[in-house]
Amino acid sequence: MSYATARSRTANGEANKLYPEDRAIHEWYRFVLSFPPHLVREYIERFAITPAQTILDPFCGTGTVLVEAKKRGIASVGIEANPVAHFASQTKVDWSPDPDQLAEHACQVAREASAQLEAEGVEDIPLLQSRTEGTQRLRQLLPEREGLLLKGSISPRPLHKTLVLLECLERKRQDAFYAHERLALAKALVGPIGNLHFGPEVGVGAPKPDAPVVAPWLANVLAMADDLRRWQTGAGCPAAVHLADARSLGDVLAPMSVDAVITSPPYPNEKDYTRTTRLESVLLGFIGCKAELRALKSGLVRSNTRGVYQDDNDDRWVAAHPEIQRLADAIEARRVELGKTSGFERLYARVTRLYFGGMARHLAGLRMLLRPGAHLAYVVGDQASYLRVMIRTGQLLASIAASLGYEVVGIDLFRTRLATATREQLREEVVILRWPGDT
Repeated sequence: MSYATARSRTANGEANKLYPEDRAIHEWYRFVLSFPPHLVREYIERFAITPAQTILDPFCGTGTVLVEAKKRGIASVGIEANPVAHFASQTKVDWSPDPDQLAEHACQVAREASAQLEAEGVEDIPLLQSRTEGTQRLRQLLPEREGLLLKGSISPRPLHKTLVLLECLERKRQDAFYAHERLALAKALVGPIGNLHFGPEVGVGAPKPDAPVVAPWLANVLAMADDLRRWQTGAGCPAAVHLADARSLGDVLAPMSVDAVITSPPYPNEKDYTRTTRLESVLLGFIGCKAELRALKSGLVRSNTRGVYQDDNDDRWVAAHPEIQRLADAIEARRVELGKTSGFERLYARVTRLYFGGMARHLAGLRMLLRPGAHLAYVVGDQASYLRVMIRTGQLLASIAASLGYEVVGIDLFRTRLATATREQLREEVVILRWPGDT
């Protein structure tokens, strides 16, 4: 199905949804805010990208662009600074496991975990409320790790069962299946196991006294095996994922190695993207203390006040950009007018400068990696999170790109969405650029 046909069958509100025919592999694990595969397909077709070329996604998240490229036999490279998202992308483009052996191994792990829980007197039967039997103390996280979680994001009994399952995975570890089995657990944690809800902000819902763990995890692994049976013929198509900072691409990529860029960077708002993945990041061991969390945030473009540090200086990249300075000054003036004095509110103007400075730094460093004539698509959205001052992200990003030597081909409207604070329609856009090859 072509993208034009797909779009015509949907209203604006459906534009960002995952179509049923796209679920294979993409659904192994996704951010709630991930952009859809059909949008990636439109720009692969529009840019006429061939299997002889390479696509880069410098903010690859959970790998939507990489998976879609691999399905079409096109080489891809992803950059991601969030360790659990990097892990998800890396796993989703690894189609090498034998699907039957993966399913059999997961069944062995499930039997062992279920037997251990039964011996402890802990039920793990789907759709049934657990009784309170069992005299053993429930397993817990170390206090420092528990302190990283959103309070109440997982109840004690499901947490205990998750830790037992993780122990069984370690005990029966087979490297060929280990990543896929852990990713299946990450998906289950933010689904039936945990207490999280997304709308689109991450939050904690009503606590579940209990929830099945082994069964939903196993169902996820078996779904992976089914997808691998269909797509394993494409396993040889190259796809690399680097755990790195999108503002320092030259550290991991070779000059003139990229033919096209399709990506969706963070937007300037108050979404702390590390909170979205906090539960699985902690339980799977990607972050274990506040220092590791800070190190993670240090590798991200500064898009929210919770990730701003005293020595940040990306704002120097846009110090001479009059519209960004005017916007930041307007946000600060609005804060003063309203008498807002919290620490976060005092940072709104600064994070605006840091965000666009970080994107300028990214685009500047990207130039040496692009082949002449490379096409780029950046999915970004308007924001009004900072005291209702409108930030036209796409227009500003296009202006920065033009100042760095990119050709601005146009700005496509992807969809509109309703701003919670102002009730205005905000534009979500695709900024289309071309690199002419000049230094």
